[in-house]
Amino acid sequence: MNQKKAPWHFLLLLILAGESVFILPFVLSRVFRPTVLEVFNLDNTQLGICFSVYGIIALLSYLFGGPLADKLPPRKLIAVALWMTALGGLVYATFPGYEVLKALYGYWGFTTIFLFWAPMIKATRVWGGSTSQGKAFGFLDGGRGLVGALFGTMGVLIFSWFITTDVSQATVVENRAAFKYVILISSGIVFMVGLLVWLFMKMDLQSEKKIILEKITISQIKEVSRLPSVWLLMIIILCAYVGYKITDVFSLYAQDVMLYDQVQSAQVGTFLLYIRPVIGVLIGILADRTQTTYWLVVSFVVSFFGALLFATGMISHSATILFFISILIIAAGVYAARSLYFAVMREGQIPLVLTGTAVGLISLIGYTPDIFAGPAMGYLLDNSPGAEGHQHVFWMLAVFSFIGSVAAWGYYQLYKQRKHH
Repeated sequence: MNQKKAPWHFLLLLILAGESVFILPFVLSRVFRPTVLEVFNLDNTQLGICFSVYGIIALLSYLFGGPLADKLPPRKLIAVALWMTALGGLVYATFPGYEVLKALYGYWGFTTIFLFWAPMIKATRVWGGSTSQGKAFGFLDGGRGLVGALFGTMGVLIFSWFITTDVSQATVVENRAAFKYVILISSGIVFMVGLLVWLFMKMDLQSEKKIILEKITISQIKEVSRLPSVWLLMIIILCAYVGYKITDVFSLYAQDVMLYDQVQSAQVGTFLLYIRPVIGVLIGILADRTQTTYWLVVSFVVSFFGALLFATGMISHSATILFFISILIIAAGVYAARSLYFAVMREGQIPLVLTGTAVGLISLIGYTPDIFAGPAMGYLLDNSPGAEGHQHVFWMLAVFSFIGSVAAWGYYQLYKQRKHH
């Protein structure tokens, strides 16, 4: 089906919504981790458990939210998800106790995944039409990376405006008062993005009817589960997502192995945030000009060799240039795979009208690293402190990249004769 391409503002709204919905549960705690631990009176393990509660609810939400995205227009589901997520921010701003916080993360697991995830992927497929799937998903992921980086920068600015004393001398009460503004302003923006989506992400009735099913039947779910592309994508996304999770340790590697101070280590983390949009846009344009599945294989091979540079212990604290080149290699591979894994759905002959159901099934396995990757990395790092622990983590990346490249190669071989032009 060669559907008419949606306008550019449609994709811009998807990019804005795609990152805004995760600001409250994830971006704020990534940027303000020490502050979050202090003002909520948590330790690392407790915050980790909040994320696990989110992960478990999210896993169930992928499965049941997928078919819903094939029944209702993406615009409505995305807007409601943003509004409900923003309402959770009002609870977050009261600095609730640990038990309520766990419940809040469970609630966010529902609003950000059940109502949001599959409609976002489906709407992106619709925008890409029959010729621009690589560009659609590359721009989506790259754009989301940029929005996340800008949100983080804005949060730091707001926080520093409302801190009345010297940051290093600020009390818990003062930190809490300043962080409350960060939460409330973020919630307000998330709510506004929902309003923009509701008002401006409209499609003409004819196009909307084409991508919506009257009702979802068991036979349609069976039809999707019989597609080889669905099973291969489960493995491909699982491996790519482990890679994405492992990029979280680069700033710690900078501190533990490269002997950087806290500010320099944080700069390494920020450097990564700004690589993601560049890779997303470049790989998206490249993939559409050639073959998306081919570039998916290349991205896994690149991250495999990048992982080996770290795993073999070649990068010591004196090898600064090699350290940054190796980060670039891994980031290029990991972010490219992340930008492309849903872009190959069209080549894998997954019907557009069943996108939501397929995304639900694929994500059920593909996003399990949300539950196991954090504890696995923590175990490897804590059991062998220093450089050795980091080498073990990068061996883990090498193994998953290798498995991912085999699955991606299988996908490429299976669907390469059906060129997508």
